[in-house]
Formats: sequence, C-alpha cells, structure tokens
Amino acid sequence: MYARIATFEGAAGDIKAAVAQATQDGPPEGLNSKEAYFFADTASGKSVFVIFFDTEGDMRAGDAIMSAMSPGDAGIGHRVGVDLMEVVGHMTV
Repeated sequence: MYARIATFEGAAGDIKAAVAQATQDGPPEGLNSKEAYFFADTASGKSVFVIFFDTEGDMRAGDAIMSAMSPGDAGIGHRVGVDLMEVVGHMTV
C-alpha cells in the first residue's frame, strides 16, 4: 500500500466544513484511491490529508491529479508539502 501525505497551513475558514464539503463532493475524477483521512488542528490552522493507494502507479497518478488542484478558498489553507511514501506497517490496537 502507498500513501500521499499533503500538509496545509493557514486555514482561514472552517476546516471541518471544508472537509464535509469535499466528502460530499467525492473524489476527483480519475483518482484510484482506497481511502483517505483528514487530520486537523483547528487551533493552529494546520491540517494533513492522507490518501491511500494499492499501487505505486496509482499513488503517482493520484499525486498528479491532486497536485494540479488548488485548495483555493476551501478553508484549508495553503499546501506546504507533499510526501509520497510506501506504507510499511499497520497496527490495530
């Protein structure tokens, strides 16, 4: 499994509302992902969006789709970093 981890800072609006809208709208066309998680520190305005993929190829294609998008006025701030990583472990506690 692979993951694209995008970090955002400077949220000017309601992060939870922005995520709810994105969830309602669904994933962008062509994004072949397994699942996604959005983490937020509403006090600091920092958030992290993690998308999981089955293959490295899907992750790289998904990165191209997501990198072409701009958060704009969505309320989540500006993207300050993106990491592409292989998931090498998982634990349920």
